[in-house]
Amino acid sequence: MSSRFVAGMEIEDVLKAAASMETQEIASTLDSLGENVNTPAEARRSADIYHRLLDAIQTRQLNANISVKLTQMGMDLGHDLAREIVSGLVDHAVAANTFVRVDMEGSEYTQATIDLVRSIHDVPANRGHVGIVIQAYLLRSEKDIASLTADGIRIRLCKGAYKEPPNVAFPDKADVDANFVKLTHTLLTSGLYHGIATHDEAMVEATRQCVRERHVDPKSFEFQMLYGVRRDLQRALVAEGFNVRVYVPFGAEWYPYFMRRLAERPANVLFIAKNMLKQ
Repeated sequence: MSSRFVAGMEIEDVLKAAASMETQEIASTLDSLGENVNTPAEARRSADIYHRLLDAIQTRQLNANISVKLTQMGMDLGHDLAREIVSGLVDHAVAANTFVRVDMEGSEYTQATIDLVRSIHDVPANRGHVGIVIQAYLLRSEKDIASLTADGIRIRLCKGAYKEPPNVAFPDKADVDANFVKLTHTLLTSGLYHGIATHDEAMVEATRQCVRERHVDPKSFEFQMLYGVRRDLQRALVAEGFNVRVYVPFGAEWYPYFMRRLAERPANVLFIAKNMLKQ
């Protein structure tokens, strides 16, 4: 089952997956699985994998970028450590003419993640080479998007996959969906290149409707999806003229990655089961 959703264990596996998707006109984001490291040495080893990926992206001229989790970069051991490591990755991405997406984890990391990304993006050479993820189910996300887009920071909008209390996140799916659509409209008309990350056909159609009604250039943003999930929809969107990027996870940490996601939200079990039956 894991091979459907994880590209493999080694760097070469994920690079082959990225090259294969590029033949289908699908871009990729490479994600080395792992989070919550225990020592600075572990954090630096995790970063080294990403430096190797950035070298390969440049050498092979792949339409790819990278996604990092701050807890994998040492955030729990100190914000200065995480900022140093991520800054080094962004410097490398600038040299390789690509991009670093800083992923969003549980709500206890939200403000620290925003602060770190903003501080790195404030360096003039880094503008356009580092972005962030915002989760539509958080009550604070509308204000966060307003401030981040004002700073010119590119956003990946997703619904959110962590279990959060009702004073932090919308508890009802209908409210999350409504906020996702509202925030999508804000992003698509912001003048920045953002990612709309969803496999929900209702959200995809709402995005299409915004494109039509607001006369948005379909190449001015991208749909983002997960490796192995709704491959049929990915191909259909490319055929319609939209940009599509797929997040491609790989690495030895695939088992704890899956177990954590399933434990955090039981609904994720049904999501995976449904997608095992689809192309």
